[in-house]
Amino acid sequence: MAERRPHIIIEGSLEYALGSFDGRKISYDFPKILTYLDAKGKMLFGKEFKIYEEDKPILFKLSNYFIRDFENCRKEGIDPDKGILLSGPVGCGKTSLMKLLRHIVPHRRPYEIIPARNVAFAFNHVGYKIIEDYGDGSFYCFDDLGVEPIGRHFGKDCNVMGEVILSRHELYLKRKIPTHATTNLNAAELEERYGERVRSRMRQMFNLIAFDKSTKDKRI
Repeated sequence: MAERRPHIIIEGSLEYALGSFDGRKISYDFPKILTYLDAKGKMLFGKEFKIYEEDKPILFKLSNYFIRDFENCRKEGIDPDKGILLSGPVGCGKTSLMKLLRHIVPHRRPYEIIPARNVAFAFNHVGYKIIEDYGDGSFYCFDDLGVEPIGRHFGKDCNVMGEVILSRHELYLKRKIPTHATTNLNAAELEERYGERVRSRMRQMFNLIAFDKSTKDKRI
């Protein structure tokens, strides 16, 4: 019978141990997670990718959320049943981190990353069915929330992502299915964009993890 090694991730000919396994549970090691994230980031985004020292506190929070380290989540004020709303200035690396972090838990169901603008454009073609489609039991991370255009279908305007968030909130209440998102907007801007009702639902369904507003643009 093959030995179970859920703490080890194999990438080609290389093995990355993210911690130790006692036969029942994994004890994760954050420096080892960072080593794997750096290597996987280079595979996904190119050899220029690197883990920035100033981003390690954010990565610590996100890693503890994804590995479901309940003690560290409690210390960091994170609810492991809610989704992640990762906010920060343009180019700080939000999307890359959300694409990357899902790889440290290959045994868990992955989420699909969907640009919010694509949802709005799809609404223009398909109409309200698109809101129903994203209210299903699938796992999503909506990227660049808040900068998508208003949807328009057969002459009717719709704040598409606001409606999708309301649908996902119902899903969270009924089935505890989390939703993730990234955004360049702060809390006041999100409320202005979607209204107080949607912002209230967002508080219930998301853990807000924010980069410092002075974080530099890593794409330059």
